Amino acid sequence: MKIVVLDGYTENPGDLSWEDLAAYGELTIYDRTPVSEIEERIKDAEAVFTNKTPISRKTIQSCSSLRYIGVLATGYDVVDTAAAWEAGVTVTNVPAYGTDAVAQYTIALLLELCHHVGDHSDCVKSGAWARSEDWCFWNYPLIELAGKTMGIIGFGRIGQKTARIAEALGMEVKVFDAVHRKELETEHCRYAEFEEMLAKADVICLHCPLNSGTRGIINRDTISRMKDGVMIINDSRGPLIVEQDLKDALLSGKVAGAAVDVVSEEPVREDNPLMTAPNTIITPHIAWASRDSRKRLMDIAVDNLKHFLEGAPQNVVAAALNGAGSKK
Repeated sequence: MKIVVLDGYTENPGDLSWEDLAAYGELTIYDRTPVSEIEERIKDAEAVFTNKTPISRKTIQSCSSLRYIGVLATGYDVVDTAAAWEAGVTVTNVPAYGTDAVAQYTIALLLELCHHVGDHSDCVKSGAWARSEDWCFWNYPLIELAGKTMGIIGFGRIGQKTARIAEALGMEVKVFDAVHRKELETEHCRYAEFEEMLAKADVICLHCPLNSGTRGIINRDTISRMKDGVMIINDSRGPLIVEQDLKDALLSGKVAGAAVDVVSEEPVREDNPLMTAPNTIITPHIAWASRDSRKRLMDIAVDNLKHFLEGAPQNVVAAALNGAGSKK
């Protein structure tokens, strides 16, 4: 079997091994693949792995050998799954590999907004503390989280993990999700209607998928119904936020701070409104990228291919019409 990885550097910049995947066939790994070279690189491949390199209907139709596409991520919008289904190509993703990493990163972003540890360290190293007339000084308000309320939009695995950490910090948690699982509630973590969550949260964290109902869920109107001084955290999907509206709210002080690991167009454009917004932290889509998380992702991706070849595919987002794993 010919196997091609189109953009392996993101998943494995050199600190992991591809040997488990190589055991299943003739493996070719590209660190990155320009769109113009996708079809040439996979024209004879039976299995293709991609993280963010798009696989379009045209590409699928042009690659007659293709049987399997493994997405090295949870989100699979980079693949035209309808075209794959029509062509009898199985598409799988990797769910749940980054739960701990992303929840931890959510809290890291929140704590950085509360304490600006990096900026204060830079001040010390630049000599500001040594020159200070005061025993202690700070450039930003220092915020204590105990007793404050976190609102979480989306209560899947990552939202649940984030809630548990927030509770450990002494926070109350209000959750908005279309599905209510009462067994997940605790004394300090309860489901709430959207309006209640907006009105009472001191911090709002986004952990929902991007779809027609959630695109732009943070906008001028919803922000107006939030508490003055609210903080907003997003390490889910960039288009959940109308970025100009968030910048305006940051400029007015309605929103006290924002921290995002994702933006509407990635890599970020220099003219993105949040690039010049006050009290805003932007990181380059790395919440998922701990070595432990990436190793877990790779292991599941290999296991997905194994199950496909055995005729019992798992984590399928587009099933082959002709029977997964039926070709030899």
